[in-house]
Amino acid sequence: MKKSIVAAITAAALSFTLVACGDKAKEEAEAAKRAAEKAAIATKEAAIKAAEAAKTATQDAAAKTSDAAKEAATATSDAANKAADATKDAAAKAVDAAKEAAKK
Repeated sequence: MKKSIVAAITAAALSFTLVACGDKAKEEAEAAKRAAEKAAIATKEAAIKAAEAAKTATQDAAAKTSDAAKEAATATSDAANKAADATKDAAAKAVDAAKEAAKK
């Protein structure tokens, strides 16, 4: 009978130990799940921020390219106007010189 009581107490102790271990494992699994969810949220937020930064950089680059193109067009137009004015001045001076030469 003592062996039966010892066996019953041992079985009960073993049962409580297994239940306690099972609860601990369940808690650790839930903690791991929460950590994984937090990591997923952080990853998603980082991806959103990276996408926003890339979009902003692309928009800035496009704006700067457009501004540079406008400035280049303005500079080209200014240079063409100056060249045309210089050509007109040279032609006028040539005409004046030809008139002076014809008088002499």
